Amino acid sequence: MKKVLLNLVFLFALVCFAEAQEFKVADIFSDNMVLQQKINNPFWGWGKPGTKVTISTSWNPDKEYTGVVNSKGTWKIAVPTPAAGGPYEVTVTANKKKVFQNVFVGEVWLASGQSNMSMPLKGYYCQPVLGSTEAILSSAKKQIHFINIPTLAAYKPLEHFEAEWVKASPENVAECTAVGWFFADFLQRNMDVPVGIINASYGGSNIEAWMNAEACKQFDDIPVPPLSDETSPWISNVPTVLYNGMIHPLVGYGIKGIIWYQGESNIFNVPRYAPSVAAMVSKWREAWGLGEVPFYYAQIAPYDYKEWNFFTPQWPEVSAYQREAQRQCLTLIPNSAMAVLLDVGERYLIHPRRKKEVGDRLGMLALSKTYGMKGFEAESPTFSKIGG
Repeated sequence: MKKVLLNLVFLFALVCFAEAQEFKVADIFSDNMVLQQKINNPFWGWGKPGTKVTISTSWNPDKEYTGVVNSKGTWKIAVPTPAAGGPYEVTVTANKKKVFQNVFVGEVWLASGQSNMSMPLKGYYCQPVLGSTEAILSSAKKQIHFINIPTLAAYKPLEHFEAEWVKASPENVAECTAVGWFFADFLQRNMDVPVGIINASYGGSNIEAWMNAEACKQFDDIPVPPLSDETSPWISNVPTVLYNGMIHPLVGYGIKGIIWYQGESNIFNVPRYAPSVAAMVSKWREAWGLGEVPFYYAQIAPYDYKEWNFFTPQWPEVSAYQREAQRQCLTLIPNSAMAVLLDVGERYLIHPRRKKEVGDRLGMLALSKTYGMKGFEAESPTFSKIGG
């Protein structure tokens, strides 16, 4: 009996080793993906050390890009992308072949934050999105693709997730982030290129959960939890856990910029909010290696926080303090801009229905500041001085 048990343990170890050596491409790559145009777009994954990896594309079929799985079992290959277009195929070959179909090249943006970013076109229960029906019905005509990263908290940086890119259609677009959709639609209409949205957002999350360990360690009052294999889809307010589970698996994928809508969950510690966001953005940019990639964010909308009075005695003015903290982010974060939402809030709805205005305003910032379009005012008025 003991010998049989030992054999079973040995067999299990062999299976685990074989799985660890199995050739894989990172999960962010799938059919229907959008690749950022005109960059050296990194592809990466895992496999048996020493395995040769070859990538070919239908936009340049005579060219192959090669690499080798290193001693740690990982590989990475940069593939130059052309100007916007598609559909294309991308083929990754090692000891097996993986063909990605219906691939487009265009503009890719990461959308992140809390519930006002994760709010889908279909809305929440008894909280609709204005204009959603028209957006859903017209979605098939748009060159917009999206991927929803599963909500997952992790106590160490993860590499994998289960989700795939989809081409927007009336059958699926109701699940797309509403702000992300209207942002993408604004870009697509004005630039006439495919747009890809990576939605990595989590309702109720605070800024600390999106910061990596290095960013958190800049603050004495942000405890970094110990590393462990624990994961949960229900945790959104522990430092580092959403970075680990939802951002880290994406790091390296070619993006043009980041749009962000978050802040409601941090009204209880306003003084630290701006430096925390700045630290988060700095470490995200450092991880991606894209320099000062654009960071455009939505200022929280007006809302009656009286029902949150058990959290803070300053409920009448607390959202104003937080909006001021968000304004301060502009001075701390290079290549950033803020979409002001003072006119779209609703007193008793913390999730305002007018998400199109949010997406459009973020889109105008991108068109002006990232893509260099002129002839319009992209930014809201800002305070200058009182009196003469």
